[in-house]
This record gives sequence, structure tokens and C-alpha cells, in this order.
Amino acid sequence: MPAAITTLRQTLATDLTNTGVWNTFSFPPATLIPNSVVVTVADPYLVPSNNDYTTIAPLANFKIMICVPALDNQGNLAGIENFIVAVVNKLNASSLVLNISSVSAPAIASVASGDLLTSEITVSILTSWS
Repeated sequence: MPAAITTLRQTLATDLTNTGVWNTFSFPPATLIPNSVVVTVADPYLVPSNNDYTTIAPLANFKIMICVPALDNQGNLAGIENFIVAVVNKLNASSLVLNISSVSAPAIASVASGDLLTSEITVSILTSWS
């Protein structure tokens, strides 16, 4: 049986699915690909609200990495901005109660599939230990 945080990460990825528009991963893939959303853990991963009781819900922190092809500066910036808005709209439509902490500035990532423009959205979700 998977841990509650594993199920939560998978649910978050499912809520971000947009078939035919982008690929969604609930784990770091072996190779990042263009037009994808990757749900990974943030640091700190879990923030316990009490050190003595396992019945008190921890806060789980996740990063949602958005990856688009690195083309020209103007086109890519507009493209990733539209992608960020689309992902935030998916988060808004999710049944999960979450807090969006931040959205990082776009950055270039040189990976096996080529150069990608990436941005990360950090979210926090109250969860359980089991």
C-alpha cells in the first residue's frame, strides 16, 4: 500500500493532466522532455505540525516543473507564461486544497533531450501520515 504522500503526489499529477497538450509525470523522468509537467518533491518535503503526535497532519511541499522547448527568447517567454497560467488554472480546478507558494523565473535547462525553458511552481498541501 503506497504512503499517503505518494498517493497525494500521484493525485496532483492526475489533476494536472492535459492529454494532447502536455505530458504529465508524477516522478522525475529519466529524461526531461519538452511540453511536460513534472511533479516532484520540494525542500522541505514534509513539515510536521507537531513532533509528538502522528495524528496531526503534516504539510507536504511539491514542485511542479514546467518544461517547454528553448526556441527564441520572446516566443518562449510568452509560451511558458501561457503554460504557467494553464497549470495554475488546472490547480484551481483541482479537488485538492492547496497553497501556491511561488512561481520561479524561467531558466534554461540543458538536458539530454536538448535545451528547455523551465519554471517551477511550489505548492503546499495538508496531508496525513497514513
